[in-house]
Amino acid sequence: MGEAELHITSHQLIIRSILYFYGGAADSTLALQIAADIEAAWNEPKGSVRIRGDWYTIRFEIEGLYQPDLQPAAVWHNTDPRLNFFRIEEYSQHDISSVDGLGCNTGYFKLGNLLNHSTTAAHEYGHTLGLDHPKDLDIRGKGQPGIMYPRGTLCDPQYQYDPAATAGGPGGTLNPFTRKVLTSDLAGLRLSRLTFDQRSLSILGEFSSFYHQKHQQTG
Repeated sequence: MGEAELHITSHQLIIRSILYFYGGAADSTLALQIAADIEAAWNEPKGSVRIRGDWYTIRFEIEGLYQPDLQPAAVWHNTDPRLNFFRIEEYSQHDISSVDGLGCNTGYFKLGNLLNHSTTAAHEYGHTLGLDHPKDLDIRGKGQPGIMYPRGTLCDPQYQYDPAATAGGPGGTLNPFTRKVLTSDLAGLRLSRLTFDQRSLSILGEFSSFYHQKHQQTG
């Protein structure tokens, strides 16, 4: 989820999100890294959008903060569209990182998905802005995978976990580290349809406002 501000004089559309991280595997260094990774990924296309007949450069400003003492009520009662809240733990009962729907501001991240400048956080951020997985998950012959393609997607060999693997076999699906935010991903946000208030502000996404408890391992 984020807040979009239309800068008329500089011809920029600035999308701001503040990400609060809590949970046993979160820390300040990781919070900064995740925010920087998301910001770099979404700014890489250097996209632009036409609004009210003029062209605006799209710029994402992402801030990451470690909040070890985050209280559930702070999530439940938040009304600031810039604020997002994500628990980070080493264990997830779903064995993946996820957010609470399309266009949301909360989720649960698995630590192992986030390390070494993975694209997982940038992918999940796309969900918070309203983007879904593409319907066609066989993109062989179509080149660079966009950021919203999920694990298991069939792709050209150079984007697989193992370029020598048979498509669909062990190592023969999309390596998430090879995903990138493309201009087509930016187009999917439909930023040209945003409506702005008197302060030139608009909102992307909605409040899911769900505080996640730590998943417990069983057995």
